Amino acid sequence: MKTIFVLLIVCLSYPVQTTTAFDRRQTNSCDECQLRFKMPDGWVSEAPSSKMRVAQYRLPKAAGDAEDASLVVYYFGSAQGGSVESNIDRWISQMEQPRSGSSKEKAKTETLTVNGLKVTTVDVAGTYIAEVSPGSATHYNKPSFRLRGAVVETPKGFYFAKLIGPEKTVGHWEKSFNAFVRSSEFK
Repeated sequence: MKTIFVLLIVCLSYPVQTTTAFDRRQTNSCDECQLRFKMPDGWVSEAPSSKMRVAQYRLPKAAGDAEDASLVVYYFGSAQGGSVESNIDRWISQMEQPRSGSSKEKAKTETLTVNGLKVTTVDVAGTYIAEVSPGSATHYNKPSFRLRGAVVETPKGFYFAKLIGPEKTVGHWEKSFNAFVRSSEFK
């Protein structure tokens, strides 16, 4: 009985660890682990506009382009958000090719390992025709756009990074997008 009492006192004497979305302390388990990236120079961090977005960036437009590019990192929870293949296919379907060409045939996909995490990427250009918002009957119609996407597989589920913008602007930020993806760490 004395052993249990002493153990209880010892356990209660340790301070309680608190965490926030911006200050997660590492523990030996991955209950609090999350995917982390290094934001490249020149990108502008924005407040995520929904709870499904864990990070949101504006990539300033290249000379001659009318608008900036946008990169959003989504996390829907463990076993949520669909398969890698269904997301890559959905992103490809958001790009339309001139003269009825196939975006699936034009898209470049790659699978790599980054810091022990499996990452699948896609790169496809064309006219961006995605829904303006999920379930909307209204679609974008943005010719000469480019989509770069990455699905990062972690022990807590998939993270989805989607970069969309004018082709020239996305091309301008291509090296930094690749560095961003390759900086993925789950800790």
